[in-house]
Amino acid sequence: MLMLSRRLLMPLSVAVAVAAATTVPAATAVPVPRPAVAADTDPVTFAAEPVAPAAPAAPASSVASVASAASAASEADIAHHGHVAFWSDQLEIRLRTANRGPADVSASTVRLRFSEPLAVRQQLPPGCLWGGRAAVLCETGALAKGGQTRRTALDLRLAGRPAEVVVRVDTVWSGGARDADSGNDTHTVLAPSTGDPYAF
Repeated sequence: MLMLSRRLLMPLSVAVAVAAATTVPAATAVPVPRPAVAADTDPVTFAAEPVAPAAPAAPASSVASVASAASAASEADIAHHGHVAFWSDQLEIRLRTANRGPADVSASTVRLRFSEPLAVRQQLPPGCLWGGRAAVLCETGALAKGGQTRRTALDLRLAGRPAEVVVRVDTVWSGGARDADSGNDTHTVLAPSTGDPYAF
């Protein structure tokens, strides 16, 4: 069983080569009779050892409860809140990210998309990178359930000076945990060019 699982992890060409090298042609294979062994023997005294009885199988109800616990452990509730302020070509975003559980999140990433392209020559804060001309990705790190809120601050410049900008916020990575409530981590904010903060 172990050899099979290792072969599944190999590239197909390597698995075929290994199989070809270890296969014995049918014409040369000679069956070897094996004596029947009633019990295992002690390698020191060569005396027969009693065979331990097999452990009883776990009831189906306990297996189901373990499966449901594992499923619950992979669920989390990531929430993003903050505000957007926009004036001239300046875009200020303050973001707070938290995890309401029930499980911890090993790593997470938030995506911010904009209805207008961003200016090319500008510095992004540490932990953030470009996701295109009108998108930024920022890591929000590991999030313990009910733990400390992670803060992200972005001061960006747009390529032009529109009358308004739409900012879309969502989670693109949650460490493999499933988020059953996406209503608190997906937001669309319309910010007119007034400098007023618009909360989400």
